[in-house]
Amino acid sequence: MSKDGDFAEFLGISKQSLSNWKSRNTYDIELLYTKCVNINPVFLLTGEEPIKLISEKNSLKEEFHNNKDSQIFKLKTDEVVQKQSVPLYDIQASASVVSLFKDHIGEKPIDHITIPNLPKCDGAIYVSGDSMYPLLKSGDIIMYKKVENALDAIFWGEMYLVSITNDYGDEFVMVKWLHRSELGHDFVKLVSENRHHQPTEFHIKNIKGLALIKASVRINSMY
Repeated sequence: MSKDGDFAEFLGISKQSLSNWKSRNTYDIELLYTKCVNINPVFLLTGEEPIKLISEKNSLKEEFHNNKDSQIFKLKTDEVVQKQSVPLYDIQASASVVSLFKDHIGEKPIDHITIPNLPKCDGAIYVSGDSMYPLLKSGDIIMYKKVENALDAIFWGEMYLVSITNDYGDEFVMVKWLHRSELGHDFVKLVSENRHHQPTEFHIKNIKGLALIKASVRINSMY
């Protein structure tokens, strides 16, 4: 196996994903931090710097951002927009919730949200239900960024807006933590923050849309 293949296998990703990282100059630094603790990040990504260990005072992420070459290798979620208008959609009025994960063609936003220095977002919706309580409660607003619907593109342990169809063709949209499943590589485990909700597991083919939660807004008082 090639060096890239060995490294991809060590990280738990496909060789194609590693190749995509290099071609786009975007890397999953959180994954590198987890798998390669205390190793110079520039050495990991280029092999051109010493393999020196990072001091215990600085995490790999801190060292990465402090390094003069860090601008070359941006975090996948590092893009911050000084000013943007995020469309707020009424998911209950949507003809098909799956359309929220596409190009919003035919979907009219009910309003727009502007927050300075917010990460790039594709849209926002209201939270319903209590599965993510107390982190999120019904009526909160979540803002999301659409991502590729593929296992290699998932940041395991992060919060996602997920569109799923079950074996009967019923369609659901939910906010969950995404964890690896013990059922096999082609399955994902959807975990709630509310401990009264049991985790559920689905085959990747049942996931019709996937979006990473970037921000949330809560209104504590109406007066």
